[in-house]
Amino acid sequence: PQSHNPRCIPNAQKQPIHRLSTPIVPYRNLPRTIYLEILMKVHEYQAKEILAHHGVPTPKGKVVQTPEEAAHAFTELGGPVAVVKAQVHAGGRGKGGGVRLVRSPEEASEAASAILEKPLVTPQTGPEGCKVQKLLVEEGLDIATELYLGLVLDRAEEAPVVMASTEGGVEIEEVAQENPDKILKVHLSSLDGINDEETSRLAKGLGLGAETAESFRTLLQGFVKAGLSLDSSLCEINPLVVTGSGNVIALDAKMNFDDNALFRHPQIADLRDLGEEDPDEVEAGKAGLSYIKLDGNIGCMVNGAGLAMGTMDIIKHHGGEPANFLDVGGGADKDQVKKAFQIILSDPKVQAVLVNIFGGIMKCDTIANGILGALTEIEMKIPLVVRLEGTNVDKGKEILRNSGLELTAADDFDEAARLVVKLAQGGK
Repeated sequence: PQSHNPRCIPNAQKQPIHRLSTPIVPYRNLPRTIYLEILMKVHEYQAKEILAHHGVPTPKGKVVQTPEEAAHAFTELGGPVAVVKAQVHAGGRGKGGGVRLVRSPEEASEAASAILEKPLVTPQTGPEGCKVQKLLVEEGLDIATELYLGLVLDRAEEAPVVMASTEGGVEIEEVAQENPDKILKVHLSSLDGINDEETSRLAKGLGLGAETAESFRTLLQGFVKAGLSLDSSLCEINPLVVTGSGNVIALDAKMNFDDNALFRHPQIADLRDLGEEDPDEVEAGKAGLSYIKLDGNIGCMVNGAGLAMGTMDIIKHHGGEPANFLDVGGGADKDQVKKAFQIILSDPKVQAVLVNIFGGIMKCDTIANGILGALTEIEMKIPLVVRLEGTNVDKGKEILRNSGLELTAADDFDEAARLVVKLAQGGK
């Protein structure tokens, strides 16, 4: 059973697949396996700045943080119409009232005030919504046609794929489900970019005239270059608009990056907005832990990504729901284990905790001391199941046995998962 978290997607490599010299065959053979990729997202205005740097035309706009700044930005843009857009790391902003058309400085101020004053709720934020701290005020355009353009990695074909559609402005997942024939795909034959034949094929499929096709060619080349050169795991323009004068412009933009590649792109890493990320995930990252918050009620602390994934799967197999992915790694020390425990217990939804450690480089006595250290500072009010195996397992078990802590010990992986699910559901 796979997690519904959108950040748990197929990618186990330290570099994007299109950078590797040999094909990755196992992706075809392991459809049930979850590969973990931590995505770094950027705001729309940041994605547009990146694309504009690579020659992609974008509307004129200004980033603001107050209603007064929004009114001033409208005046600066000088047009009869502008758009005020919430800048958050979530899609569906228009459905939640985060995108508003305005026709005067006063309307721009009112729209900004309405968006900023309460959390923005979209299909991707959940019912609690997210706080909007920045807005993009952008010039209005004379839109004749809305298109879709995207660049992702096709793991089945082991190649970058450019996707285009005449169904711009609609979520591509809906198009894929309801009108799959509307999605045009071109698997790139060269990692240097997209060639003229591939570009012409897409332009023809989108029904673009000769003049518009030339504008599209320039935009597409810059778009693909930006995505490939910066190791973007997702590069998307939706909608890509054709104006009344035949120009092609990126009306919206979205880019995600695999954080494993950020060491090559410090200028992208500098765009990270920690205010848009889960505080616990940020805190875990600072401590050198791999942590992702999920929607369940069973906290998991495991060493090794593979064992962590297996632990999540077996919890779901027994009818439970994991509250997190947390890999303390093979070289974690006592302080990191303690920090991991603190982060898990800070989640109010957690009703039970499973510690599942196979000691190799990570020694079982280190884990035991970390648990002991954490629970001397945090009052443990929920059940704890511990399964230790491997290096120094006897020492680890002895430390826990003599600690006086209330916990349930399990020697077997399956038994540990079954017990923690039962305890999380109120069993004894």
